[in-house]
Amino acid sequence: MKLIHLSDLHLGKRLREYSLMEDQAFILETILRVVDDERPDGVIIAGDVYDKSVPSAEAVALFDRFLSDLADRGHPVFVISGNHDSAERISYGRSIMSRSGVYLSAVFDGSVEPVVLEDAYGPVHVYLLPFIKPANVRAAYPEEEIASYTDAVRAAVAHMNVDPAVRSVLVTHQFVTGAERSESETVSVGGSDNVDVSVFEAFDYVALGHIHRPQNCGSPRVRYCGTPLKYSFSEAKDEKSVTVAELGPKGQLAVRTVPLIPLRDMADIRGSYDEITLRSFYENTSWRTDYVRITLTDEEEIPNVGDKLRTIYTNWMQILYDNRRTRQDNAVTGAEEGAERSPLQLFADFYELQNNGPMTEDQSAFMTGLIEDIWGGAV
Repeated sequence: MKLIHLSDLHLGKRLREYSLMEDQAFILETILRVVDDERPDGVIIAGDVYDKSVPSAEAVALFDRFLSDLADRGHPVFVISGNHDSAERISYGRSIMSRSGVYLSAVFDGSVEPVVLEDAYGPVHVYLLPFIKPANVRAAYPEEEIASYTDAVRAAVAHMNVDPAVRSVLVTHQFVTGAERSESETVSVGGSDNVDVSVFEAFDYVALGHIHRPQNCGSPRVRYCGTPLKYSFSEAKDEKSVTVAELGPKGQLAVRTVPLIPLRDMADIRGSYDEITLRSFYENTSWRTDYVRITLTDEEEIPNVGDKLRTIYTNWMQILYDNRRTRQDNAVTGAEEGAERSPLQLFADFYELQNNGPMTEDQSAFMTGLIEDIWGGAV
């Protein structure tokens, strides 16, 4: 039984005011080519289909086209809602969609019935458990004591009555304790959303969503496939991929990945303004069109630096400075009581405190003229 495992599409996402719709449409087409090459028995989408609970019409149309393309190929598709999704919107039309082999998770009500697939080794039960909170599970099982996310998922799994003799796959969207996060995920204060991996012992494979870096949690049986695109600069060096899980006879599992090449990559570059502008001419790099974060090490700020760098790095997303001024955080207080200091001296003290360095001669001359114009007297 071969399953392609995807998650966290975040369709409709904007990153620093850039729409990623073109990038997302491109990567979904790339995934379809992977599906054509792999010819899986099913495709899993483990939550966070959309970036917002009320997605844009454009994002919905993109996902509709992707589902239709998968259904036309005859591959069963399994979709659950994640913490960014509306469970009600994802579950809409699920009875009709299932007739086309597209299985959507229901709004959690305590009952999770498996979808049954068959291969040469017998049945495989696929359980669709959407993102749940303790409050959701307490409402379904008011007689049970559920204080944590681990309690909630354990109770939900216990009520599935998983048959230990049958191969079983769980599709769910939670944060498993110990998983490595990146900057683009929603974080709960104090790690209150942690789920212990022990709650998944009954399953032959657990297709997880929520964490954006591909990784196993304790064993290959419990896996995050990660996002198909990079959604923060903390992921700039990550390699995005599709996970392929192949279940043999009961107890046998092979997991591998297929790399995904994006329309535009994400890069984090650093150096002085001269270094960064010169490197674009002597290096053969795609950074000119990639999404780029630039960290400048110049001590002086470059006038109109954004417009200047845009002519070279078309899609820069963020420009930062790393210098003496930005490395220190000096508190600004009033002038010393009783100190006789001119307005220019007071401003010079303030400037040095804020910028970790004195004004230049040109800056001092400019401030001298400005103060004289304002106060009409000596500085």
